[in-house]
Amino acid sequence: VQLVESGGGLVQPGGSLRLSCAASGSIFSISDMGWYRQAPGNERELVATITFAGSTKYADSVKGRFTISRDNAKNTVYLQMNSLKPEDTAVYYCNQKWGPIDYWGQGTQVTVSS
Repeated sequence: VQLVESGGGLVQPGGSLRLSCAASGSIFSISDMGWYRQAPGNERELVATITFAGSTKYADSVKGRFTISRDNAKNTVYLQMNSLKPEDTAVYYCNQKWGPIDYWGQGTQVTVSS
């Protein structure tokens, strides 16, 4: 399995970005997917997850602003980020969980700054 993130960049506070994560392999539709982030000096933290059945969960800090979704036909998971704040600045990582196995992407930088 390989995970390739895209969509990061520099955005002003209040702006929006959509991250994408394209997965290789044949287990995407039966895997739980997630987005995590890591800011400098901080531990990696959960942002949002979506199960293979479509149930979602969000960190309190992003509820109402971020939306995770998936397209099983495209083997892709998305993270729509609205009303971005400077504290959302971090490297965002895609995660695929299949049973006890975790796969990670290389990360994409999101910087929220004026």
